[in-house]
Amino acid sequence: MKIIPNIPMALKLLKDVRHYNKYRPLIDNAKASGDYEEERRLILECTSTFGKLILDQIGCDLHVQGRENIPESGPVVIMSNHQSYADIPVCFAIFDIFQFGFVAKQYLAKMPLCGSWMPRIRSVFIENDDPREALKAINKGIEYINDGFSMAICPEGTRSRGPQVGPFMRGAIKLATKPGVPIVPVSINGTYHMFEETGVARGARVDVIVHEPIETAGLSRPEEKRLADRVEQIIRSGVETLVNENK
Repeated sequence: MKIIPNIPMALKLLKDVRHYNKYRPLIDNAKASGDYEEERRLILECTSTFGKLILDQIGCDLHVQGRENIPESGPVVIMSNHQSYADIPVCFAIFDIFQFGFVAKQYLAKMPLCGSWMPRIRSVFIENDDPREALKAINKGIEYINDGFSMAICPEGTRSRGPQVGPFMRGAIKLATKPGVPIVPVSINGTYHMFEETGVARGARVDVIVHEPIETAGLSRPEEKRLADRVEQIIRSGVETLVNENK
């Protein structure tokens, strides 16, 4: 990461943190009172606006196909490929109808803002190298889903930092199949241009395909195994389409 060239953008983004801070006590109060509906409403209002603010600050030129496939309500599990840190605000900007949290890598818990912000919006941290801890994180996400909260997960488990799509972790599918909620596959291309390519935050064109939701309720074990391959193929194919469209 190049520190000095990123200072101007960091100062702009810090101003946007005030937007998040405004919602912090409201979300905490709704959670403490057990008012899940109000908590979801506040999280949605916070994250969708925050995501759009960040993309606007950086200069993201966002193009979305398949908006009609976004469900009218949750809970659902959003599954996408993972090119960049920018995938998070991109998803927040696109999915502005219902609340969702992320399954995120454990190291983000140590970052100054992410460490407090992500758990507050019903995200969970996962340690991919520890199977037991990874299972605990998935089960925590399932608890949130059973309480009506949607979740998002990137089955690659790490950023590809380019247009290629890495291997998917098969266990990620359980986040949706255990509670029996729909999966919304998402293909993203171009976010790596916004930071990972040069180490400096900058504007770029980002293309996204929101695919048709896939129902998971009542699947047999063989059907569940085939579903993991199906979701991966849909996302991979979508990324390939986006890459070819922008050659």
